[in-house]
Amino acid sequence: MWLTVVTAFAAGVLGTNAFPHFAKGMMGEEFPNVTGNAPVRNAVAGVLGLVMAVLLGYAADLGAYPWPGFVASSIGALVMAVFHGMRGAFWLNRVLGKPIPAPVYAHR
Repeated sequence: MWLTVVTAFAAGVLGTNAFPHFAKGMMGEEFPNVTGNAPVRNAVAGVLGLVMAVLLGYAADLGAYPWPGFVASSIGALVMAVFHGMRGAFWLNRVLGKPIPAPVYAHR
């Protein structure tokens, strides 16, 4: 069961982390990324993150332990959502000495 919990947690983290990179990349906007802030790099990172999350979810054997897997993946997703909600990607770029992209504001 613990392998399911750990793997499902990692799938939740990776899948949730992939989403903003994929979305910003698809919109042609820069977003903090350890490989570079360019939209194409973010789109690629987002797709790879989603693929890895699906593979981890498959490897987690969620059919054998559905509730522990569901709870673990939900907690992983929550951890990454809070990280991004607190602008953790921008903080991480600053700590790593990488450039921080300017925020994009919606036009009204």
